[in-house]
Amino acid sequence: MQIQIPENANKIIQTLMSHGYEAYVVGGCVRDSILEKQPMDWDITTSASPMEIKELFRRTVDTGIQHGTVTVLMDKESYEVTTYRVDGEYEDHRRPKEVLFTKSLEEDLKRRDFTINAMAYNEEEGLQDLFGGMKDLEEEIIRCVGIPEERFDEDALRILRAIRFSAQLNFKIDEKTKEAMQTRAKYLKDISAERIQVELTKLLTSNHPEKLIDAKELGITKIVLPEFDRMIETEQNNPHHCYNVGIHTIHAMKHIKANAVLRWAMLLHDVAKPMKKTTDKKGIDHFHGHDIEGEKVAKQILRRMKLDNHTIQTVCKLVRWHDQHFQAPVTDKKVRHTMNQIGIDLFPMLLQVQYADAMAQSAFKREEKLANIEEAKKQYEEIIRLGQCVTLKQLALTGRDLIEIGIKPGVQMGTILNELLELVLDNPNYNQKEQLIQIVKSKYI
Repeated sequence: MQIQIPENANKIIQTLMSHGYEAYVVGGCVRDSILEKQPMDWDITTSASPMEIKELFRRTVDTGIQHGTVTVLMDKESYEVTTYRVDGEYEDHRRPKEVLFTKSLEEDLKRRDFTINAMAYNEEEGLQDLFGGMKDLEEEIIRCVGIPEERFDEDALRILRAIRFSAQLNFKIDEKTKEAMQTRAKYLKDISAERIQVELTKLLTSNHPEKLIDAKELGITKIVLPEFDRMIETEQNNPHHCYNVGIHTIHAMKHIKANAVLRWAMLLHDVAKPMKKTTDKKGIDHFHGHDIEGEKVAKQILRRMKLDNHTIQTVCKLVRWHDQHFQAPVTDKKVRHTMNQIGIDLFPMLLQVQYADAMAQSAFKREEKLANIEEAKKQYEEIIRLGQCVTLKQLALTGRDLIEIGIKPGVQMGTILNELLELVLDNPNYNQKEQLIQIVKSKYI
């Protein structure tokens, strides 16, 4: 087994070893290299203490020195170098009370979460696999190092990480590990929203977002995303649907790009259906207003998860508009008005959301729905190509122009500009300065 370590990372390892210390690349970079994936980071573990590391390298940053981590700068690259350590007692299922340094690689590796993340490597000694990580990689299994209950008691976030790795790698979770996840899921309440959100986003943007169902079955979403449990429990007796709300949502996520905004939008697009469900006399279920209510619920969830404001605003807008379907014949007028309401940049994303939504529904009228989405896309591209006006910024007449012809600044000016925009959205040929001035003069002056 040979792993191609980056030149500068290897220099750091060789420098440490030449001064009598042990040093290896460790964790995710070893796992990904074995799987022939490109590692995101190359972390290094060593028997040298933080001060000994700092003495050997000219440029270092104390990024986490209290936990034994020093960042070594080599050319324009940076590498985290961490002293072998053992964690002290855990009290809150989040972090140890103290971190103790050790000279034993085995002690350092045995505190890690899963066997596939507990391997180390350097070019002289090769792969250091003390807990069967290679075997688990070959058998495609996520298994805790040592006793699963102890690993999850130390850091409950590992429960969600197990699901996330299962989704990213499409691996099964070892039965004993799974049992411990179920009994320890309640401790996720002690984990910060930010850490949970990071893991959930990685799960959602993986190739297997359906692993969220495993999280539900193990009692994990009950703690971190109870809304999903209610979606799974909500049936849709309706010709447009063949799945319950939760399973429909999973299929919808699989039909859209693995982009955080789009996947969160698909996860939450029907989040308000459980609270908006009604059943008519024929036994048909309806969900009137779930898009409007969904925007509110999505905002609450995304804020709770501490996502950034731009993501929150974009996802909520897509949730709000996802059910505003284009009906044949799809006109350029309708497309311009929708572009104006949701925004030029968000319009293509809305079409992606509506496509994924349709693909996750029953076959009832699916071809018609997809044809309308495709026509809306063509109309959008033509509107962009022609540079047609869909926003106030694109209007040929400005507030300054109105002042010059005698309109006083104030509420009336805004009213006039919006009326002109509505006119131009209906007929883009009217978006000419002189023509708009004549319209204003005939009506307001």
